[in-house]
Amino acid sequence: MSWKKFAAGVGTGVAVTVLAKTTMDQKESVLSPEKALKIVKKKAGEIGRIEGSWVHMMTEPCEHEHLMYDVYRGGVTIAEEDGTVNAYEFYVDASTGAIIELKKQD
Repeated sequence: MSWKKFAAGVGTGVAVTVLAKTTMDQKESVLSPEKALKIVKKKAGEIGRIEGSWVHMMTEPCEHEHLMYDVYRGGVTIAEEDGTVNAYEFYVDASTGAIIELKKQD
């Protein structure tokens, strides 16, 4: 085997490794939908008892106050202290876990 073929093989291996690591790092920076739902349920539990919850498994673009976010969208049903049961819709930033919006449904 010539040294040129060997060098080409090593160069290809390094390039593939760098590309794979970059791709994996980008995917790891996105919260799982389960983790996003857990964050919302913990915060919404301050309003009342959680009766039910759901979250979309895919992120979607969302504009909030002229800024764009990739978010998980979902909802929680809360039994509040006064006995009423209300549905809330939420948007959670998929990269930071910050709750962008939690609004009561009519």
